[in-house]
Amino acid sequence: MIHALFHGFILALGLILPLGVQNLFVFGQGAAHTRLSRALPAVIAASLCDTLLISLAIMGVSVVVLEYAWIRTVLLGLGIPFLLYMGYVTLTSKPTVHNGEDTRSLSTRKQIAFAVSVSLLNPHAILDTVGVVGTSSLNYTGWEKLAFGAACVIVSWVWFAGLAAAGRAARKLDSTGRLRSWLNLLSAVIMWVTAAYLAYSLFRG
Repeated sequence: MIHALFHGFILALGLILPLGVQNLFVFGQGAAHTRLSRALPAVIAASLCDTLLISLAIMGVSVVVLEYAWIRTVLLGLGIPFLLYMGYVTLTSKPTVHNGEDTRSLSTRKQIAFAVSVSLLNPHAILDTVGVVGTSSLNYTGWEKLAFGAACVIVSWVWFAGLAAAGRAARKLDSTGRLRSWLNLLSAVIMWVTAAYLAYSLFRG
């Protein structure tokens, strides 16, 4: 049981640590709002999406994804234009600050929609989570598999909450909105690089 918990913790941490669109979005929402509680929709939505992907992976969806190549092709084919478009939207979003509040900070509904889109419509993230977590979970059964999955889920929730808190702390160092501009640029570049990598993988495979 302890081994499964530790394995799930280390694996989830390794998957979630790399800089990506999902992480930058949650961090950015923490930095955009005057109160951390206003960024909770982004945190909860991103965490729930990760929980869903991890649960599907452990239930065996990874076997289906890995067995049928056309599923991977469809995911990549849909994900490439999505990432290109989201990169453009992110780059052209120009944040300004009024009375301490970022005027381009997202409403609850928009936070949820964006978090869900970058979590569930990013084929790179789906293939990583479903493929890596799913295949690793095959080593366990019963309560050990449950412990493995629970560790992965807990890491996601704690990580996204910490990211939003870090964004809120970083906001104190930048009251002009310049931080959001750099985050937008970095997010757009990451989306386009990811799209290029997916296109390379699609045509090569």
